[in-house]
Amino acid sequence: MTEFATRQIQAGYVVGTPQNSAVPPIYQTAAFEFASLADAADLFALRTTGNLYSRNASPTQQVLEERVAALEGGTSAVAVASGQAAVAVTLLALAGRSGHVVAANQLYGGTVDLLQDTFDDFGIGVTFVDQDDPDAWRAAVTPRTRALFAESVANPVAQVLDIRLVADIAHGAGVPLVIDNTVGTPHLVRPGEHGADFVVHSATKFLSGHGTSLGGVVVDVGAFDFGADPERWPQFTGPYKRFGDLVLWERFGLGQSFAALVKSKYVHDLGPSLSPFNAWQILQGVETLDLRVSRQSATALRIAQHLQTHPAVAKVNHPGLAGNPWHPLAQRYLPRGVPSVFSFDLAGVVGQSEEEAQLRAARVIDALRVARLVANIGDARTLVAHPASMTHSHLNAQQREAAGISHATIRFSAGLEDPADLIADLDQALARL
Repeated sequence: MTEFATRQIQAGYVVGTPQNSAVPPIYQTAAFEFASLADAADLFALRTTGNLYSRNASPTQQVLEERVAALEGGTSAVAVASGQAAVAVTLLALAGRSGHVVAANQLYGGTVDLLQDTFDDFGIGVTFVDQDDPDAWRAAVTPRTRALFAESVANPVAQVLDIRLVADIAHGAGVPLVIDNTVGTPHLVRPGEHGADFVVHSATKFLSGHGTSLGGVVVDVGAFDFGADPERWPQFTGPYKRFGDLVLWERFGLGQSFAALVKSKYVHDLGPSLSPFNAWQILQGVETLDLRVSRQSATALRIAQHLQTHPAVAKVNHPGLAGNPWHPLAQRYLPRGVPSVFSFDLAGVVGQSEEEAQLRAARVIDALRVARLVANIGDARTLVAHPASMTHSHLNAQQREAAGISHATIRFSAGLEDPADLIADLDQALARL
């Protein structure tokens, strides 16, 4: 290997050489070299597993998948480019052609956009229900239903889901329960321990914690048996034509078939790939998850208690407060602490129009100096948002009301700053009213 053009491409690197790095490295490569054509053919046919192409996965991504699966008590996971992508590929894989999903009213606004707009274009029906109404969940199930979907702790009003109750309803109908645990985090609650079958995360938020990288993860808890009703789940139990009529359920079995389908079809075909660099950045955040979440939870509760007594605040939506409707569920499902994302409603808006209430919220938000106005949560920085005009702006008035949001609602995501500084910042901003 003596000529310059050859050396500039191949010198100094031997494929597969171990480097003994103590920290997971970034495998910043689009593709992988195969040992032989036979080896490549086996990988492409799913006869063996390994590194194929970074659109499907990279070694850095696989470390993230295994780590998040371990945190959630799952058997396998798929990491993708964003939390929205994680929700999309999960429900697309379960719903299949012309399926149906029952979802909670109390969802993040972007998720509602996906379910009521894009899924409708795909021919997948979605029925929204009050997550606190068991009869509504049961009544919404149809023969086409393939999943129930909700958030463990809703964004932004922090309603706590009775996971076990909804899981029992889902299993009674023969379908899985999918839980978005972005706000809950696996440190505070593991939905699989309460009956959930699949757990979704926007890894951009608490798993990452530094606000630098988009990512999403879905974890298969390893509990839902697609083989128990094979006619309902042909995508798992029937022939997979693109792989020579391979049957995923026979090849991969319980806890692995779902990930195989998502990676080989939905990630492969639609391309919501997680870059190796973003996977590595999220891994750095995961290493401090419990420390950050514990401190953020304590800070949020202290701030909620302060706001509860503030004359400019009409209502604080934090389930850690004794008078909150979801306080009993928080005590049951969140013994380590309540998540740091909550909301509060400003006083003095009775009889005002939506525009007047929003202007009142703007006076407070624009006066904040420590808390930042950002469309994100779970960051090391304290963040605020106005859901009615930002994250949930595409919802109509009835949907916002069902989700507990008004134009006087401000979302608060507690960061790692000193709580005294955050309280002082809120006080000076609320004084503008």
